[in-house]
Amino acid sequence: MPNPFNDQVIEEFRANKGRMGGHFEGARLILLTTTGARTGTPHTAPVGYLPDGGDRILVIASAGGAPRHPDWYRNLLAHPEVTVESGPFTYQARAEALTGEERDRAFARAVEAEPGWAAYQERTERVIPVVALHEIAQGGPPNINADSFGEAIKVVHDAFRRELTQIRKEMSSGTSTLGAQLRVNCLTFCQGLHNHHTGEDLGMFPLLADRHPKAAPALARLREEHERIAALVEDLRHAVTAEDTDLDTARAEVERLTTELEAHLTYEEQQLIPLLDATA
Repeated sequence: MPNPFNDQVIEEFRANKGRMGGHFEGARLILLTTTGARTGTPHTAPVGYLPDGGDRILVIASAGGAPRHPDWYRNLLAHPEVTVESGPFTYQARAEALTGEERDRAFARAVEAEPGWAAYQERTERVIPVVALHEIAQGGPPNINADSFGEAIKVVHDAFRRELTQIRKEMSSGTSTLGAQLRVNCLTFCQGLHNHHTGEDLGMFPLLADRHPKAAPALARLREEHERIAALVEDLRHAVTAEDTDLDTARAEVERLTTELEAHLTYEEQQLIPLLDATA
């Protein structure tokens, strides 16, 4: 059945590469396309997600506490291969409904971060499912939702900016402890940033150095900034994994990383976007 509200969310999400306003501003949101269990036709729905480290994310089939599972959940049980649009990227994933203690731990982690999940569970007799979406590795570069190389780097950078803003917000939400999900959010961000900078160091920077020799000073500066940021990332990793770390310590490390990273992203865009678009 047509859903005008979902259609509007989907349109905004795609138009803005994952950046949302209004009720969904700052929310971790994906577009999940499943294959209809009965019809076999594609069905796209906006779904909130939780970072889970590595190459998987978690989605929760709450349906706002409704008595029935959402359509997308029934679809992925029948057809586990799904398409995920994260904003900057589109990728194929394999859906796995978590069971037993693994499901319970994941749901408890979600409730600790957002008590609204518990309210949904209280409204319904069904056990609300938690689903892991495992990214399916593809050969070649990632499928970035951009029309040029320059736009691609801006889209990816903006996704890092949004996630860092959300982590800072979560650390200032009034809680006095560093919760399990917040730790996972930080670690997932650190890994994603490490992967991004490694890809630039090994792929994009050598290409630009070969095609634009005059960019050598800017590229050298960017490599140095990558090294400084890598050290800050390790400090944050240590802060959120140490048993005795308190929230204030982790928050201070996030602020240090934020200051360095925001300046780096801005400088990189100023220097490289014109070169990338000229190279295309």
